Amino acid sequence: MSRGDSDLVVVGASAGGIEPLLQLVAKLPGDLAAPVLITVHVSASGRGALPSMLERAGALSSVHARDGEPLTPGRLVVAVPDHHLLVAGATVRVTRGPREHHHRPSIDALFRSAVAARGPRVIGVLLSGALDDGVAGLAAIARAGGRVVVQAPQTAAYDSMPSRALEVVKPDAVLEPEKLGSGLVELIGDRSAGERGPPGPDDSLPAALGPSPLRCPECAGVIDRLPVHEDRCDG
Repeated sequence: MSRGDSDLVVVGASAGGIEPLLQLVAKLPGDLAAPVLITVHVSASGRGALPSMLERAGALSSVHARDGEPLTPGRLVVAVPDHHLLVAGATVRVTRGPREHHHRPSIDALFRSAVAARGPRVIGVLLSGALDDGVAGLAAIARAGGRVVVQAPQTAAYDSMPSRALEVVKPDAVLEPEKLGSGLVELIGDRSAGERGPPGPDDSLPAALGPSPLRCPECAGVIDRLPVHEDRCDG
């Protein structure tokens, strides 16, 4: 399987998401056949200790993202505090674009870029968190024919993100934290994901509402009103 045709795993978490993320990583094998990109909402001034925590939890190496580095199967790549983690082709991008949902890094930004780069080869995972960052991105993954995994809301410290995701998408799996890793391994390399192609339109998703009267306080760009209650700056 060529690098450009391989699976790409993207994981998003916010409040209460570190513990299930550690449990997920603990079950991933050292020869995992996919890169894993991780965005967690952290303080802009944080020390960025997450990569070392993840590396201690399991068998995979873990690093903070570096702009332009190639996607490497079997490696955990973690968003840098106060920077978006994106995918461009077969490489990682690190940017300081406008915040989304008041967050930088943004889960939706990672998920959307992954879909643009890999289409149905993307596997999206959404863990515990407040509000709904990542929900629109998860819907984009599903529309492209990718796989969707959601933490069981009743096991989440903050169930808003996984609960909202289940209102919007039909996931391939809803799993308790201790089963996330093994469930993910089952999906990786499943060629039927790429063969099934994008599904038809999902009438359960609301139509885009167009530009809002608001402007981004950082760059003064017009803010679009997007589905699933998402605002995004065009600047």
